Amino acid sequence: MIPNITRGSRMGGLMVYLASTDSDKTKNAHSDPHLVAGDAAIMSWYDDGILDRDDALAIAKHLDQPRKLFGVSVKIKDFQWDAAKKERVHVGYKDASVWHCSLSLRAEEGALTDQQWGDIANDFMDSMGFTAASGKAQCRWAAINHGTSENGNHHIHLAVSLVREDGTKASTHGDYKRAQQTCRELEVKYGLEQLSTVYATRGYDRAEKATAVRDEREMHRMSLARKVRASASASATEGEFVRRARETGMLLRPRYAKNTTDVIVGYSVAERPKAGERPIWFGGGTLASDLKLGALREEWMDSPHLATEAAAEWNAAARNKRTVFRTGPEKATPPAQVWVEYTRNATALAEQLRSIPRDDHATWAKAAREVSGAFAAWSHRLEPTPGPLAATAAELSRTAQLRAPREHSKPVALPSIAGTAMLFMAASSKNKSAAQTALMVQLINTAFAVYEMHQQSGRTREAQRIRSVVENQLAPFTGTMPKAAPAEAGQQQSTESTVPPRAIDIARRGMVPIRPGSALPTTPTATPAKTYQPSQRDTGPGLDR
Repeated sequence: MIPNITRGSRMGGLMVYLASTDSDKTKNAHSDPHLVAGDAAIMSWYDDGILDRDDALAIAKHLDQPRKLFGVSVKIKDFQWDAAKKERVHVGYKDASVWHCSLSLRAEEGALTDQQWGDIANDFMDSMGFTAASGKAQCRWAAINHGTSENGNHHIHLAVSLVREDGTKASTHGDYKRAQQTCRELEVKYGLEQLSTVYATRGYDRAEKATAVRDEREMHRMSLARKVRASASASATEGEFVRRARETGMLLRPRYAKNTTDVIVGYSVAERPKAGERPIWFGGGTLASDLKLGALREEWMDSPHLATEAAAEWNAAARNKRTVFRTGPEKATPPAQVWVEYTRNATALAEQLRSIPRDDHATWAKAAREVSGAFAAWSHRLEPTPGPLAATAAELSRTAQLRAPREHSKPVALPSIAGTAMLFMAASSKNKSAAQTALMVQLINTAFAVYEMHQQSGRTREAQRIRSVVENQLAPFTGTMPKAAPAEAGQQQSTESTVPPRAIDIARRGMVPIRPGSALPTTPTATPAKTYQPSQRDTGPGLDR
């Protein structure tokens, strides 16, 4: 169940919107808005019939009565965008006595009865401290069932006056966090699908989706997130990231610290528009929480020299000029041996993930981020339109996005596969190779470990999504790839060179647990013949920031 909170000053305007059935004049109007809960007076005056405009105005007058009676003003800070300063500035205070929250189910959950929504609304209001259960005078409120939205989400709206019956103001401090926590508790109490308290992915605006469907293309935000993820994972430095990102066809512009032109604190990206159109910009953090510039910098080498190089590349990108450095590592072709080394590293990573505790979220997020970046890079190289590789990258990226990263400890040291994305980005041909097959199998094993971690943690939805994309999309794709080449002389023979790839095996018999102690048999994985010695990419200065 997903809460969405807004603040306003016009109770009448809100209630008219909630009761409206005029789809031509009101966005997202519904056919049968009706009350399912509210304060005692509201519920004694109105039944569960459909509300009309007069009903809405009468309810609004009731809800707003304490504020008018006591002459209480509830204000919050008001900010406006200053184009000259390129930042939001505080311009005063504005009225905000109306607290509005929608509670929505995912489309897959179907619908609840009015009785169920009524019980949920009452419990939610008690938990938020707006009723007499808080030990204070109650706030006046109403809950309206809006039915099912055009996206298929069954939902209700809560309208609350923040002036209590005795004229005191209700506190909304921490209401966003408290609403999320309350929803998690109510999901358990009412047997609803339990959304993750650990992971949080970015949503998409309905207009974005509608535009993409109309134009018969992928949503810009999804395409941009994949390109940024691929470019970031393939890069060892920030300057290299800027150059790689521009090579994918994206437009980039930096966000500077106040009064500077060389201190970059954020960035935006856009797809290159068609002639006559304007670019649509997205900040890195709006693509995915782990694609903010600060989060990306944790994985790159850093030094004063590299910072200067990065600033030069950002400035060139902002002016749409040629890159400053034209002979960077992104122009080099890695030797064939590097494929063997990173395959060995990916094998070791998949093995070691079996011993990582399921609640070590930072380590699992880092592993998922690297594997997602590898699939994103490979998708960019091989897929003219989004396919199995893009879908796998998107699914694994969900585990890479922690809701509150600072609340988790640092990830433990594991074999790094960060450079795997570099290999795919640098591949000179779009033809599949046996070396790619060998690396692919180990990446799938890592994705398999992430699936199992979710499954054993009780996050059924996350686990099922990964299982579905691997079985239904990635496994058939892997079946079209060349067989992995035999192991080098003197090295232990890889099981993937003598049996069907793990992805095909998964598709045939379904995923099974691979953690120690599992009662089900698993396909053995070869022990690496030697430990891969990390290159400067993996151990350079700045990676431990």
